[in-house]
Amino acid sequence: MLDVALPVTAVLILGAGYLLLAALAREHNPTVGWSRWRTGWFLTGLVLLGGALVPPLAPFAHADFRGHMLQHLLIGMYAPLALVLGAPVTLLLRTLPARHARRLARALRSRPLHLVANPAVALLLSVGSLGALYFTPLYEATAGQALAHHALHAHFLLSGCLFAWVIAGPDPAPSRPGVPARLCVLGVAIAGHATLSQLMYAGLHLGVRAPAEQVQGGAEIMYYGGDIAELLLAAALVATWRPVRRARTARSPDGTATTHMFRPGTGANA
Repeated sequence: MLDVALPVTAVLILGAGYLLLAALAREHNPTVGWSRWRTGWFLTGLVLLGGALVPPLAPFAHADFRGHMLQHLLIGMYAPLALVLGAPVTLLLRTLPARHARRLARALRSRPLHLVANPAVALLLSVGSLGALYFTPLYEATAGQALAHHALHAHFLLSGCLFAWVIAGPDPAPSRPGVPARLCVLGVAIAGHATLSQLMYAGLHLGVRAPAEQVQGGAEIMYYGGDIAELLLAAALVATWRPVRRARTARSPDGTATTHMFRPGTGANA
């Protein structure tokens, strides 16, 4: 009962806090307000997270490796993407008192966050850690330990949020590279997930002790479910792509120089 009550309580608290901050944002600036789409994304992420941690999925995840893999996808990929699209940091920056907002802004520019928010580091934490989990004795070591199991869920969630934020998050991030570079990192993540799932399906160097049909079913869930999640992440990234405007100088009939701004590829002035 406690395993159900804690995640449900945490999800309800987070949801209530987000809704309260969204209401404050609309009250402070009625003209700008706060996007209902952002609110919807964040609440969807909480529903996905809560659904992964309570029955019927949670008991199934303990008893069957396929359930574990489905739980991993929800906690580590689908819920983080929805939560990140809710832009919670931007909401905090708009609603916190000025002193606390400045502290948060300084934290976003801090050197440790610059390191962690590097796409390569985020990729290693989200995808690279899967190899360490499933192809070493680590998975079996955490299976029977409640604290280690909760720590594993926390890692899935935080690393998933970090990767989604660095790649396609609407919140500000330090030293975020351009869209083409982030698409390349995402391509590496897709290839990494595919390789790990294929090795898992073949049972090569696998550290998971489970029936073959469960392992192969889990590998298929990882392969197809991971592809869908990463395609959604790519769509979120491309949706934020705004080509940089550049100036074009032209001469009017009277000889006066005029400057036109246009977006590359559109052929139209802005």
